Amino acid sequence: MHHLLRYTAVLALAFAHAVASASGLQVSPVTLTLQATQNAEGLWLSNTGDTVVHAQVRVYQWTQENGTEKLTPSRELLVSPPMVQLAASDRQLIRVIRSGVPAGTVEGSYRVIIDELPVEVKEKKGLQLVLRYSVPIFIAAAGAQSPAPQLAWSLRREDGKALLEVANNGGMHAQLADVEFVDTVGRRTPVHAGLMGYVLPGARMRWPLKTSAEAFALGGILETKINGNATQENIPPLPRAR
Repeated sequence: MHHLLRYTAVLALAFAHAVASASGLQVSPVTLTLQATQNAEGLWLSNTGDTVVHAQVRVYQWTQENGTEKLTPSRELLVSPPMVQLAASDRQLIRVIRSGVPAGTVEGSYRVIIDELPVEVKEKKGLQLVLRYSVPIFIAAAGAQSPAPQLAWSLRREDGKALLEVANNGGMHAQLADVEFVDTVGRRTPVHAGLMGYVLPGARMRWPLKTSAEAFALGGILETKINGNATQENIPPLPRAR
């Protein structure tokens, strides 16, 4: 349950020439923010396939501890309905409802997990692919405006690779995406395309990079998008391995 979208394979009866069937379950939007005084918001589940879809919807409090994600069942947000059956081309509104918990001084973080449930289809035996969606839900801090994320960046070596560590001392989450590095002589190195991950308020996250640590030896600028906004961070030279 650590990624915004991921597939889960469920094994049905396996035959040598079995055909895999894919789901048409879709979720929109892929993230939600409730304002401090807002009590409910909605997610749409739709079925773009040609067979019935069954899904279960659950909500978890989302925290980050020691650089890892943690999901804890929560009653601070409720979802209605928690079980869904969608006919082909059908859709259903899922209401995400606050259960009276007031907004805190920093942004609250949750994830709604939507699991497609396997359905036995006699005409389609074999491997059945079902979907799991993990949708971030944020509750804005009390006040007119949520404080922005305040990030501290660092790079270090680990087993010949670089490890990126980002701490967030602000009151709002930071979504990191499309990371590239430009060293002091202008060499550009792709680091991570697309979504890298989130750093929640008061948390510290670490990502091992596929990029060789030598790419950062001279120092330079880390270019990335924070909550969709392009930004640059100065990175000092990475000390050589001893």
